[in-house]
Amino acid sequence: MDIKVIYEDPHIIVVEKPSKVPSQQDKTRDMDMLSILKDYLKKKYPAARNPYVGLIHRLDRPVGGLMVFAKTKDANAKLSEQMQSHRFKKEYLAVVCGKPEKDHEEIKDYLLKNQARNVSKVVPEGTKGAKEAILEYTYVNSAFAEEGILSLLKIELRTGRHHQIRVQLANKSLPLWGDNKYNPIFVKKKEWTQIALWAWKITFNHPKTNKVCSFELKPAEYPFALFNF
Repeated sequence: MDIKVIYEDPHIIVVEKPSKVPSQQDKTRDMDMLSILKDYLKKKYPAARNPYVGLIHRLDRPVGGLMVFAKTKDANAKLSEQMQSHRFKKEYLAVVCGKPEKDHEEIKDYLLKNQARNVSKVVPEGTKGAKEAILEYTYVNSAFAEEGILSLLKIELRTGRHHQIRVQLANKSLPLWGDNKYNPIFVKKKEWTQIALWAWKITFNHPKTNKVCSFELKPAEYPFALFNF
């Protein structure tokens, strides 16, 4: 599989993860981003028999957009530390069914994951096994479609929980377009639809130079194509 490289140097590589491709190998054994990048580096640098590729962060399989990978163990350690200290910033674009009441809002919930069903839900604080989930959204604009009013949101994650954006927005009556797990409209549809969630911006300090690096990549497909942004 060909991969779109946004930026590459001896320490990091920033790429576009296509929708439906796993970030790392899963039980399906389908081609994943780590394997794709190792193949890419082997072809580009034939002398490197076993090139290093470090996974810094993940995107759910249905989600496309920007990912950065480490090309050295030192870069992996430094970028992972930024992730743990919340200095690595990730922003998403989401198309939701409905229109938010507020133009900007911070949402705090507690999420409990159901491992067997591969879903999460909002539960009361103090529920055993629940984890705090925090995100901020900014309303961009709205458009009309077959499903009614759709809205484009920019989302910044404060935590990284299982299906966090999908669950928290659905709990606010703003389910993601195309989501057949949490959006009642699409749960009822038999045909598969691509979820409208895209990792469009990442910002971090370069692991070698400490210079601030920021990359943006906007999606072009429907329903994002309905909006001007």
